[in-house]
Amino acid sequence: MRIKIIDKISPEGLRLLPESYTCGPEVDDPHGIVVRSSQINVEEYPSLLAVARAGAGVNNITVDTATARGICVFNAPGANANAVAELVMSMAGIGARNIYQAIDFCQGLAGKGAEEIQARVEGGKSAFRGMELAGKTLGVLGLGQIGVLVANKGVRQQMRTIAYDPAPALENIHRLSPQVTLARSLATLLAVANVLTVHVPLNGKTEGLVNKELLDQLPHGAMLINYSRGPVVVEGDVLAALRSGRLSLYITDFPSVETIAHPQILTTPHLGASTEESEEQCATMAVGELVDYLQFGAVVRSVNFPTAESIAGGQVATRLIMINRDRPGMIGFASQTLGDAGINISSYLNESNGVIGYNIIDLESAVPPEVLSRIREHADVIRVRTISF
Repeated sequence: MRIKIIDKISPEGLRLLPESYTCGPEVDDPHGIVVRSSQINVEEYPSLLAVARAGAGVNNITVDTATARGICVFNAPGANANAVAELVMSMAGIGARNIYQAIDFCQGLAGKGAEEIQARVEGGKSAFRGMELAGKTLGVLGLGQIGVLVANKGVRQQMRTIAYDPAPALENIHRLSPQVTLARSLATLLAVANVLTVHVPLNGKTEGLVNKELLDQLPHGAMLINYSRGPVVVEGDVLAALRSGRLSLYITDFPSVETIAHPQILTTPHLGASTEESEEQCATMAVGELVDYLQFGAVVRSVNFPTAESIAGGQVATRLIMINRDRPGMIGFASQTLGDAGINISSYLNESNGVIGYNIIDLESAVPPEVLSRIREHADVIRVRTISF
């Protein structure tokens, strides 16, 4: 297998790649790609079977094209959740207490004498008076793994915490502190949030979600935090809200020309997942998913394929992977084609996500090329590959 490594990937994750694989940034026509933030157009790689993103979001990958070509896209949900959640709460505290401005003020006293520093500090500190987070209302929009951690941290900060997600995953809700109030509507959340932090994936429904209409529902002087994705927020509407006083502060991980030097905007350089621990966990998860897929056809934590895992019995000689459009009759077609060729099926696993049908078919013998060709020629078959044991 040829694996192309794009961006800086933690060595802990790369150690999981088998020694028999050819791996590195210079690899051409790869079977697999491991990537962090670089843009990936899957059409540029003819032999590509899978892309593993060492992070949660996959908006840097052409996922729809990958699905149409039978390329599995993996991510590492939750691996960077604590890193992002910690940074969000740290930045909320920094914003509330005007820490950036206070640090700049102190650094501006470099070279002054001890008495002048003392006098300037005592005379100037009132300009940086802030507010305490305890007792304020934290609104969390989005209850994925990051949103749940942020909400729980808000409770520990003694904030009144209210959260909203239109379709929360049950496993995430189970991790939510019982002291977090679940809002029944977005309007309920917005009406009371002194601090609104956004944790939603970027897609067609969420792009531009934080706009004038949403911001106008916040209490006057609210703080807005965006550590999800830049395009979730309409920057022009945020700037207008800052001018009107609807917002007192905007904190974001996505600097732009308009935000980089604004006195009421704090920007960090896309640091959400930039910790040693997060990068190691993301890389380990992503590479493990990729290797399991290439070696065994197992699908775990894919954003475009259904979850499918099967352990091959001792009598299995060949594992046939068939990826097809989710249409009736595909299981019967594959079984009949193999049966007509006298090939015994040891086990058959079929999973679907409504778009893709994914089949792991364990066989007790090899599959002749002409049989594979008949399967590939079916109008609804996207991709076929075999794994020999």
